Amino acid sequence: MTARYNDVYRPSDRDLLKRTIRETAARTGSAVFFAGLVNRTELTITEFFGTTTHGLKNLSVQPGEGVGGRALSQARTVGVADYFDSDSITHHHDDAVRIEGLRTMVALPILVDGRARCILYAATRERTSIGECVVTELSAGASRISRELAIRDEVDHRVSILRVVQSLAAEPPDRNLIETVRLAHAELLSVASTTTDPELAQRILAVTARLEGSEAASAGAPHLTRRETDVLAQVALGCSYAETGKRLSLKAVTVKSYMQSIMVKLDVHSRAEAVVAARRLRLLP
Repeated sequence: MTARYNDVYRPSDRDLLKRTIRETAARTGSAVFFAGLVNRTELTITEFFGTTTHGLKNLSVQPGEGVGGRALSQARTVGVADYFDSDSITHHHDDAVRIEGLRTMVALPILVDGRARCILYAATRERTSIGECVVTELSAGASRISRELAIRDEVDHRVSILRVVQSLAAEPPDRNLIETVRLAHAELLSVASTTTDPELAQRILAVTARLEGSEAASAGAPHLTRRETDVLAQVALGCSYAETGKRLSLKAVTVKSYMQSIMVKLDVHSRAEAVVAARRLRLLP
């Protein structure tokens, strides 16, 4: 079976959770942490730090069940001072919690476009407060994950254009399709330049290379650096130096410097000529 593009290019969302709970544990030096992704409406707990048993491994939690299920259904942070004495939650998963010996617990939903996509937990084995520091760090981690998931979702959307390109490759050129591909290419480069996840950036660049047809670039074509290609792709959309800089987190004067280098390499005298030359040489889609 042919792999779907997002299967190939999207990094593991579980790794985001794993990294976040480990970093939070390292910063706070306390508590037990665990987390899981939400598939449609069901949460499955798969990532752990500080646990000593397998009681919670792959535990499925429905909306409204326990601390995490309540956080999932209400899309807000939920905590209990003593899990077993609390009458504010259901007790569907008491056995799993008891095996691990947990008492105090807090669950934070990670929201993307208003929908819970993951749940992060912090817990202790004593009846005590989780601590403001732990909750603050966990909240910051949840915000980072939310932003990264939003970026990954947008990349998936852009990459889906590749399927359209492949299915229509044998048909006569479609001007609207070509412009859509060029827009997607520029947007993907912009995302790659701003994401904080290096693995995701590399996977995005692999996609853009396919859109560019880099492997089939004309013989003798000058080499543009990755950053020069980023800049030229935005300029090709009609962006000014200031707009290009904003999209790529660069200063306008830096963008101008890149364009001057590009024009020298392509032996042209204007931005418009640079775009035409780059497309002729298959350096841009």
